Amino acid sequence: MTDPGSRRLRVLLWHVHGSWTDAFVRGRHDYLLPVSPDGAPWGLGKAGRNWPSVTEVPLDRLAEAEPDVVVLQRPEELDFAARLGVPAVYVEHNAPRPYAASSEHPLAGRSDTTVAHVTHFNAAMWDCGRAPVTVVPHGIPDPGPRYTGELAAGVSMINEPVRRRRVTGADLLGTLAGEGPVDVFGMGTEELGAPLRGLGDVPAPKLHDEIARRRVYLHTARWTSLGLSLLEAMHLAMPVVVFAATEAVEAVPDDAGVLSTDVSVLARGFRELLHEPDFAALAGKNAREHALKHYGLDAFLTAWDHLLAETAR
Repeated sequence: MTDPGSRRLRVLLWHVHGSWTDAFVRGRHDYLLPVSPDGAPWGLGKAGRNWPSVTEVPLDRLAEAEPDVVVLQRPEELDFAARLGVPAVYVEHNAPRPYAASSEHPLAGRSDTTVAHVTHFNAAMWDCGRAPVTVVPHGIPDPGPRYTGELAAGVSMINEPVRRRRVTGADLLGTLAGEGPVDVFGMGTEELGAPLRGLGDVPAPKLHDEIARRRVYLHTARWTSLGLSLLEAMHLAMPVVVFAATEAVEAVPDDAGVLSTDVSVLARGFRELLHEPDFAALAGKNAREHALKHYGLDAFLTAWDHLLAETAR
């Protein structure tokens, strides 16, 4: 009997979340990304990415590309899928807003499109009503165990930490900086002031090398699905200090660093890891082993193979 997940499909999706898309298009299908002279939000295309499996398709010629399935990521994309008459699955990247437990999902009133959450926390918290629900946990390309920890400093990766101060926990980074230097990479980090050191947006793989030179990774987000930057740091074999919110409580094992909602516990753990490099390296090794087992790329792509096949048939 033929494996239902073995069929090669033409998959249409928009380039919305770069890191997630980078993992997704590493599968064995043919991926179609809309492109237009206006660029984002509807025609970003590859945006210069080296994605051999991706074909850019003019936004006004999507039907001619003959996709087998559409992967939706925003409510506004539902109209495109309807006009194409193609089966669709909806990826929900975000934790619910504006309410933690009573936010109704945009697809809650319909039963024809599966909502694929990226974390079990999100699946439990969103009110998806009649919509079929599944979970495909994150998986990321392995950047390799690059950790050196040669710089006695903490580090975080956050985009727009000033504008998104509370959500990203950038204020908590300021508290942790009382225990040692804290560097922050990402878009808009230059706007950060002392005691944090904003180092700007650095592309991978240089970013991974720079992150891995710092001794401890700090993840302070209060409300996020599961930061891919945290998973990247764990793959790098970095010890982590993590605010215990949303899916982080499942993603971070006890022996990978520190996980707590008590900021004083986080600060104490950060201090200990900074001053005990051997302990930090061991915690980082444990973090990497856990990340490879639970957030590897192969499992992610296999799960998507089956979901896409079920959707397209």
